[in-house]
Amino acid sequence: MDTKEIIAEEQKYILSTYKRPSFVLERGEGMYLFDLEGNKYLDFVGGLAVNALGYGDKEVLAALNSQAEKLIHCSNLFHSIPGVKLAKLLIENSFAEKVFFCNSGTEAIEGALKFARKWASKNHGEGKQEIIAFENSFHGRSYGALSATGQPKYQRGFEPLLPGFRHVKYNDLSAVKAVISPKVCAVLVEPVQGEGGIFPAKPEFLAGLRQLCDQNQALLIFDEIQCGLGRTGNLFAYQTYGVVPDLLTLAKPLAGGLPMGAILLNNKVAEAIQPGDHGATFGGNPLVCQVALTVLNKLIRDQIPQKVQKMSSSLLSKLEQFPQKYSIVEEVRGLGLMIALQLTVPSAPCIEACAKRGLLVCKAGDQVLRLLPPLIVQEEHIDQAVAILGEVFDKQLDSN
Repeated sequence: MDTKEIIAEEQKYILSTYKRPSFVLERGEGMYLFDLEGNKYLDFVGGLAVNALGYGDKEVLAALNSQAEKLIHCSNLFHSIPGVKLAKLLIENSFAEKVFFCNSGTEAIEGALKFARKWASKNHGEGKQEIIAFENSFHGRSYGALSATGQPKYQRGFEPLLPGFRHVKYNDLSAVKAVISPKVCAVLVEPVQGEGGIFPAKPEFLAGLRQLCDQNQALLIFDEIQCGLGRTGNLFAYQTYGVVPDLLTLAKPLAGGLPMGAILLNNKVAEAIQPGDHGATFGGNPLVCQVALTVLNKLIRDQIPQKVQKMSSSLLSKLEQFPQKYSIVEEVRGLGLMIALQLTVPSAPCIEACAKRGLLVCKAGDQVLRLLPPLIVQEEHIDQAVAILGEVFDKQLDSN
């Protein structure tokens, strides 16, 4: 089948929930993707922060093939080996004392919300059920996660949402102080807002949330689904800020492209959860856990988060010159390899123009270009991406 046939078949058989470009990706290698026509694309989307190790990593492929030959799935009714090893490695390298495995970021958020309310119910009785979340946030598309999300555009048409959520301004501690009360069981926050436009939290904001939660006997939940596992320059974003949550959600890069989520939690929360309180049929199956173990080991062993710091500094230093060079670039912001260019024009034409020149980028808002390269990015890739972006912005200026 050629490109036109595949796209036609997709439109015929698959529910349309995404706007996709007019090429079909066939394979990947390192930092690059290739379409059916053999066109080569430098990937600065990274599977939406999933493909931290790029494409075709030999260790990941070896782990996938080896475990697939042994045991893919046996259900959580039985013990298996890879999940135990993965949980141990996560705990040895984080604040956590227990781990729960699931299949996606949305599921991780759902579980964290349930765990928080169960903890409050067990330790404080009825009435302590409210959850504070933030405007412009994004936590997922199922009903609990959608109710926690602070962007009406994702919620419109799906009402009624779940009760018990209050949304306040991000990076505004006074706004949290105004609404927090003994009724609040948890505060849910992204250390770096992703889908909302790449807005890093202020260090004093997260530190203040920790203090307010302690003062009000509430739990602090960090959503690190997009910003975790090396992307901010530390293994976890909470380490970048030096603020320790009670629960932390992970997903995207954890299993190297296979669907996986996880909730890291301390014993204070874990003690409230009993067998039967929560579950996931596919969660933490041997195949995904073995691949995730390989990914996590490689991140730690090869000191990839430390390399992210260096590459981030290089990329940001080059991009920060753009607002002076190109009037359509209003601002450059981000943390680690999670970077946004705020534009004065719609981002969609720029994304399309980049793809035509061999660079894949995505958006985080109608006028925001988002860059999420694999964490293995090198200086040569940065220079290539910056050059293409410059060409596109030059062209956009000419057309305006």
